[in-house]
Amino acid sequence: MSEMRLRPRAVVFDMDGLLVNTESLRIRAVEDCARALGAPVRLDLFVAFVGGASADARSALEKHLAEDLPPQFWRTYRTCVEARMEELAPMPGALELLAWLEDRDIPRAIATSAARAAVEKYCAPLGLLSRFQTVVAKEDYARKKPAPDAYLEAAARLGVAPRDCLALEDSYNGVRAAAAAGMPTIMAPDVLPATGEMHELCVAVVRDLNDVLARLRARPPRA
Repeated sequence: MSEMRLRPRAVVFDMDGLLVNTESLRIRAVEDCARALGAPVRLDLFVAFVGGASADARSALEKHLAEDLPPQFWRTYRTCVEARMEELAPMPGALELLAWLEDRDIPRAIATSAARAAVEKYCAPLGLLSRFQTVVAKEDYARKKPAPDAYLEAAARLGVAPRDCLALEDSYNGVRAAAAAGMPTIMAPDVLPATGEMHELCVAVVRDLNDVLARLRARPPRA
């Protein structure tokens, strides 16, 4: 895709790992859990679940949990996650980008694979929910990412054609979903590094949302 298309009438944000730092905190919680239990955790199997796992990845993790890890793993993990979520914060550049979009009356949506309860749990304390016109959570569409349903629903709710929306993602399946919806997409990797496929599907791969803001400032939205 060409970066010349980066003149959005609306912007659609993923949540985990893009808008808030939940993905990296969950990975740290896995590490905390491994230390607490003295267990040989295969972190790569947990990382594979970022943005939604394939059937093979799910099978591999289930085998790892059944054969390598103690039965109290999930209970300990949940405790570690709750502790790590004390460090919950917007991702770098998120607040600045939202303020810039608000100043220009550019509509904004969240399109996430998370449940609505999770969106409220993680975004509301940071004052983020009121900054979006709509939230599309996993209860709101039939097919999960990498299917385009979440992004198509977000565009429909905003009343903007998908081609005129900019999608912001951090995960492989999220990028695939946004691209399948026909949205110019920027990837800001968090836990997962960008692959060749991601570079092909995206108009840009950036360090963080500060870089997205810099690109938008350089290419003002269309009148």
